[in-house]
Amino acid sequence: MAKAVVRDPSSMGRPISLTSVAAQTWNRMLKPFAPRSPYNIGDAVVADDPFKGRREGVVVFQQGTSVGVDTAHGVFFYDHRQIKQLD
Repeated sequence: MAKAVVRDPSSMGRPISLTSVAAQTWNRMLKPFAPRSPYNIGDAVVADDPFKGRREGVVVFQQGTSVGVDTAHGVFFYDHRQIKQLD
């Protein structure tokens, strides 16, 4: 039997502020110009960091300039400038 979904009554009928709409629009306009990583999910890469060492793996996470690399020892997060394509 399907369960009926009931919205939270506290959010129903809440007025939308002009400031929040303007902020959302501004953020949507600036997002394409924000710094991004040149690597895509699934790319084989070599990450070299003086603290974490050199690790080979596959990109599994990408957000802005941060890249998550899945290695044999787990997932490590790097700045995209510390990563190179695997030859």
